[in-house]
This record gives sequence, structure tokens and C-alpha cells, in this order.
Amino acid sequence: MASPPLLVARGVHKAFGGVPALHDVSFTLRAGEVVALVGENGAGKSTLMKVLAGVHRPDAGSVELDGSPVELRSPRESLARGIALIHQELELCDNLTVAGALFLGAELRRGPFLRARAMAAAARPWLLRLGLDVAPHTPVAALSPGQKQLLEIARALRAEARVLIMDEPTSSLTQGEVERLFAVVRDLKAAGVGIVYITHRLGEVRAIADRLVGLRDGKNSGELAAAEATHDRIVALMVGRALAKAARTPHAPGAEVLRVRGLRTRAFPQQAVDFTVREREVVGIAGLLGAGRTELLRALFGADRAVAGTIDVGGRALAGHGPADAAAAGLVLLPEDRKHQGVVLGMPVDQNLSLPTLHRRGRWLDRRYERELAVRSIADLQIATAGPGQLVGTLSGGNQQKVVLGKWLAAQPKVLLLDEPTRGVDVGARAEIYARLHELAAQGLAVVFVSSELEEVLQLADRVLVLRQGALTADLSREHMGEQAIMLAATAMEAS
Repeated sequence: MASPPLLVARGVHKAFGGVPALHDVSFTLRAGEVVALVGENGAGKSTLMKVLAGVHRPDAGSVELDGSPVELRSPRESLARGIALIHQELELCDNLTVAGALFLGAELRRGPFLRARAMAAAARPWLLRLGLDVAPHTPVAALSPGQKQLLEIARALRAEARVLIMDEPTSSLTQGEVERLFAVVRDLKAAGVGIVYITHRLGEVRAIADRLVGLRDGKNSGELAAAEATHDRIVALMVGRALAKAARTPHAPGAEVLRVRGLRTRAFPQQAVDFTVREREVVGIAGLLGAGRTELLRALFGADRAVAGTIDVGGRALAGHGPADAAAAGLVLLPEDRKHQGVVLGMPVDQNLSLPTLHRRGRWLDRRYERELAVRSIADLQIATAGPGQLVGTLSGGNQQKVVLGKWLAAQPKVLLLDEPTRGVDVGARAEIYARLHELAAQGLAVVFVSSELEEVLQLADRVLVLRQGALTADLSREHMGEQAIMLAATAMEAS
């Protein structure tokens, strides 16, 4: 490209506790260019972007902006220079209003007082630009995960960034919201903004990027022009090898293990849901964002109290209905928000893995059991960790997800509920999770999962339940499910 570099990183090194995260990494971004940064979890993508955004200071190397060396000592300093980072994990304050969150750190004031009405008025154009149909005075806590993601993007755009770094920006968005985001990205590109786009969704990379830069094990692994970016070449850039595509073996369903009758969630109290799941079945739950998929799983597990309905597990009705009752009956949940609801980030791997089962070992802490379980789970699930004592918060997203899976498998469940099991997980770890779920189903476990990715639903599921506004609109067998059939049911359209 003819335009001069807008942002350049040269020979960047960064280590944490003596463990290198980046080694001699270089990166270039030009104005009006979209560069996709690709790599497996733990490859160093987020670390590099946090160096560029002033979150981390490099141990060695240099950063140049507009051809001049700069030291980015804080996120505020980076933002003042026009570099904005949209984090993968949302960093919004739930106690603020939408307008307050949008102007956080740049509030409009009259003396010591906030100009709330002025901020609300100024917020509306930014919300409209992203198609975020919420009032500026709406509490952030009332927003869905997808709406919060769009608000993060609007917040970065309001700062008039010249460099916009997007780390997994579409992980909570519907297809319509993704298309709106892409339209915004193209507008920003035309206006000369340089955009770094990090995602594990390879289809998005091919749709939006001008160039791909690969990282592997904290080092540069190569580059691809958009025209060269086939699926196999992107995967090779990320993992250094081609991924074998395992043949999918249909599961022969066994005895009924989960029966749901008249279940009404607080989100959709007027809609009663009925369905059954059998042993060795992998059942996908599809639907648009806001269709009630997460609410259904949380009601099944007892994380949210249902308005009405009965749940039978293994032929027995749940006596109580909190998470402890569900887990004791053999019904467990891997939540969508694994960092806040699935693991304890400040605890090591072994203590996280033993949380649901340690009470079964008696009144006293059984460290031997804890260590043996950790060694077994790390080997079985191929958790990439320095050892059982490593803090879970320092693991990559894919390995954190494996820890959540491992702790519940130790409880020997009958039904495994998963909410977005591969959200923010790289292509290699995703393939491992798919293979493991199929193994568990073959061993007799019933698997029920929610996914926003139709490709994932079609690849994993033996049967698909489709929700629309809390109502079950279709129950599709393997031979009848397809993208069109699922979308018709999700939007309540009738096939001609």
C-alpha cells in the first residue's frame, strides 16, 4: 500500500513473571487499512495490543506513531494520541447510564456539576450510528451482552481514534449487528482510520481485512494479503499445521435423561417451553440475540428462578431448584461469562477444578484428591498450564474454558449445559472442544448447548431447538436442520 505507516511496533519483547509473552514482535498499520491479527489463544495477540494501547509497557522494542517514537505509559495517554482499544472482556460500569458510560473520562460539566442532558443529547448520534436502539438514560446493567459490546465500540468511536483496536468485537453480536459493525468499519476505513481486528471467526477475517498478520507462541508467524487468505492458509498461519477434520459420527440416542415441561422464565413469563433430551444426544439451542437462550439454560440450572414449570433429570423431579440442587441431580452449566461465573480467576487451576466436588471428600480439605484431580484433568483435557498451581486468571480463554469443563466433568453429570462454549476460543482449541463433546456424548452424556454461530450448531448438533422471544418455534432433527430452516424458525417466518 502506498500510504506511509500510521503505527509501527519494532522488536517488541514482553514477559510476565519471567515467562515471555512476546519475543521480537513487529507490526505495522497504515491509515485506512484493516489488519486482522490472528493466532491461537496465548499467541500474544492481546498482549501486543495492550502494549500499543498503553496497558502494558514493553520490556524492549519501540513503538512509532506517524513516524515518530512514542512512549505509551497509560491507556489515557494512548487514547489522547488517538489509539483506542476495545477489550474482549467488556469494561463498562453497570451502575452508569448509557450516556454516562459513553462519556466516562470525558464528561461534559458546568463547574463541578455533570451536564446530564447535554451528554444524553450528544450520545444519541453515536448510538444511532451503530444502530443501538436504547435511550441514553438506560442503565448499562439493563443492556444485553450484545448491546454492551456495541456501546464499547461507540465509546471508542466517540474518542475520534485514528487507530482502533478491536479485540473479539463480535463475540456477543447477532448477524445483523455484525453487518452494521462492518459497515461502520468500512466508513472508518474510508475516513483514514487504521483498524486492528482480532477475531477467531475466520469468515469475518476474510470479509473485512486488507491484510493478515499472524502470531504464534509470541512471535511473528507471517503475513497474508486478503487475496491469499484461504481458510487453510489462515489456519496454517495460526497453528503452523493443517487441522484434521474429524468425521462426524451420529449418536444413537439412549434413554430419556432430561424432561422439561411448562418452563417459564422471568424474561418471557408468558411462554412455556417443553422438550426432552436423551442420553448420547447433542442438542443445540439456536435463535437470535435476545431470544431467551441463555435465560433458558440459567433457569434449568437454577441460576435464575423459573416462573413455572417442572424439570426431571434421570426420571426424578428436582426437589429444590438452585444450582446446588441441579448439580446434585446431575445437571450442570458452563456459563457464557466464564471469567465471572465459571472460574475464580485469583485461584489456581487445581482449586478451581475441585470446587464442585471437594465437599464430597469429607469435612476437611483433601489436598491429595485435589492434586490428583488436577493432574488427571490437565492431561485429559490438554489444558496448557505451567502446572496445577498456576492462577486461572493467567490462562488463555480456551484453557479457562477447559478448566470450567473439567470441574464439572469431575462431578460426573448426566446432562451438560453449555452457553456459547467456544466464545473467544481459537480454532485449535475449538476443534479440541468439539472432539471432547462428541466423546462425552458417545460415552452416554447428554449435551445441550447454546451457540450464536450457525456453522457451529450445524457441525455439533444431532438436533436443534429454535427459540424466538422465549417460545420454542422448531425442533429440528439432523436430516431437517439447515441454515435456512433455523433462520426461518428464529424469525418466525413461514416457508412458502
